[in-house]
Amino acid sequence: MSTSVALKVTQIGNSVGVILPKEVLARLKVGKGDSLFVTDLPDGVALRPYDAEFAEAMEAAREIMKEYRDVLRELAK
Repeated sequence: MSTSVALKVTQIGNSVGVILPKEVLARLKVGKGDSLFVTDLPDGVALRPYDAEFAEAMEAAREIMKEYRDVLRELAK
């Protein structure tokens, strides 16, 4: 179920930004100092607490490490 929340763009120092309500922060499981990533979608943008491209790269790295586990273990000696 998706919920729509209206956010107002406001002046923050010399920049502009939006203030995320506590409920949105809780749903994203983020807090002060955490990073959020904006992903372009055909009908707008998505705000996520993780970088999808980084997650894909890490999955590829895990597969390589699994495949070459013995070689990496020898190199670590």
